[in-house]
Amino acid sequence: MDRSPLLDFFRRGEVARDVRLLAAQGAIAPRPMEQLTILMLLTSDPDTEVRETAEGTLQLLPAEAIASFIARADAPTELREFFTKRGTPPSATPAPDDEQPLVDKTGAADVAQAPDEDSQTFTQRLGNMTVPEKVKCALKGTREMRSLLIRDPNRMVASAVLSCPKVNDAEVEAFAKMGNVSEDILRTIAMNRAWTKNYGVTLSLVKNAKTPLAMSLTLMQRLNDRDLRVLATDRNVPEALRLAVRKKMSAAKQH
Repeated sequence: MDRSPLLDFFRRGEVARDVRLLAAQGAIAPRPMEQLTILMLLTSDPDTEVRETAEGTLQLLPAEAIASFIARADAPTELREFFTKRGTPPSATPAPDDEQPLVDKTGAADVAQAPDEDSQTFTQRLGNMTVPEKVKCALKGTREMRSLLIRDPNRMVASAVLSCPKVNDAEVEAFAKMGNVSEDILRTIAMNRAWTKNYGVTLSLVKNAKTPLAMSLTLMQRLNDRDLRVLATDRNVPEALRLAVRKKMSAAKQH
């Protein structure tokens, strides 16, 4: 399982109580494996209500579904051990790939976009939205909503966009080109192997001046000669990157 930006926030304990409570209720619903892991983490939450709510949600989940998901090769060991100790060992048949959460108590009205609502109208609504509402929209909303929320100053809201099951390579490539997303978002994209397998995503990250230099230098090694030649004279990227590109091209000529 690739690292989930949203899950990382829960692991680090950087999630506000109102968002943790929603996740415990099943109202913040990413992919099944992420949801199971978040619920597992919340059963040890310092807040009693969050802890008990997460326990109650887990009790509602079908044991067969949990058993099949923890039987998958990409299931974290801690998740498998957690449910095995609770009396639900992995099944003999792993679950197939599934984007749908095991429980989803997200109200449709929370993320619904009126038929005549455009991105400008949604931008106006954003000003009055709470962080939990934004997170719900990031995970369940439209592509237009995600393109706005990826730039949200709240790091968890922006990261929730990258955890949305509906996000595809074309969207991630668009995010990687943005000059007004946070460095954290670019770092998260660069660390996701599934996304950086896409050449367009890799190229966009390298050309984005906000991408951390160490990551740009690593990703630059994957670029083709034509793009390297363009990058070597691109004044919009750090000088250190241009120098590294020229050095690489010079070394290639000598072989």
